[in-house]
Amino acid sequence: MAKNKSQDGAGPTQRQLQVGENVRRTLAEVLSRGDIHDPDLSRMSVTVGEVRMSNDLKIATAYVMPLGGHGQEELPALLARNKGELRRVIGKKLGLKFAPDLRFRLDPTFDQMDETRRLFSQGAVQRDLEDGASDD
Repeated sequence: MAKNKSQDGAGPTQRQLQVGENVRRTLAEVLSRGDIHDPDLSRMSVTVGEVRMSNDLKIATAYVMPLGGHGQEELPALLARNKGELRRVIGKKLGLKFAPDLRFRLDPTFDQMDETRRLFSQGAVQRDLEDGASDD
């Protein structure tokens, strides 16, 4: 069988990106409306930052974070506990041939943004930024 040249580390395909975004939107909508019948999950507001799809679109890894960051240790386990119901709803709403297996990870993006803000607020960086602006 021929090797797919477009998958040699070139990043996700357009189809992977499209399906991942559709899964992200659907997952965010389902979680925000409280359609899942789990009281522990219903009390949390969950942000779904990104969904990455596997090459064959059978595995979706969702990067999530609770609003305000409270309860982030328990969030992946809560979502995994309700994975079957979430998968069924996503498959039904999106009309995919196969509903992807869902995996949940904490979204590191928010921590990275906090660290970036901290670095930009340092005095030496501020001076460098001001010097760079005066060079224009």
